[in-house]
Amino acid sequence: MKKIIVGSKNPVKIKATLKAFKIVFKNEKFKIEGVDVPSGVPSQPMGNEQTIKGSLNRANNAFKKYPGADFYVGLEGGVEEVKDGHLAYAWASVRSKSKIGKGRTASFILPKKISTLISKGTELGVADDIVFGRTNSKQANGAVGILTSDAITRTTLYSPAVILALIPFINPKLYK
Repeated sequence: MKKIIVGSKNPVKIKATLKAFKIVFKNEKFKIEGVDVPSGVPSQPMGNEQTIKGSLNRANNAFKKYPGADFYVGLEGGVEEVKDGHLAYAWASVRSKSKIGKGRTASFILPKKISTLISKGTELGVADDIVFGRTNSKQANGAVGILTSDAITRTTLYSPAVILALIPFINPKLYK
């Protein structure tokens, strides 16, 4: 049985990680645990650089604080200002003792009302709750789930990014 530590207690991130690992390593059994570790970036990362850094910091901080697991995963949602408002996406980082992989989710343009709140310093999850009258949507279906009527949820958005971050582990000879 392989042990996975996710650098967050957010149930969406834990579920997305487990789903991805089960797809990639079909014949393996996993024990997964979410832990609180700092991301080292603002609560609402802006741009690729901060978002990648947050995901990598989560994986690395979990690795340092909780030794002995086989994999450490960091997931960080970010937004980026673009011509049409704000683009939302997330980065995943997966590490072991000797290897690191990274992958990004698909991205989408946020509605103007949400983008305006983000421009004023509001975190995306809080902006979603304000605009859509929700509570703690970032630990549920998230903006993407709300906007797609759950055709894509935060969990189903994040899982492919974790799979992409696992590429170096799937193909170790190509990623030495």
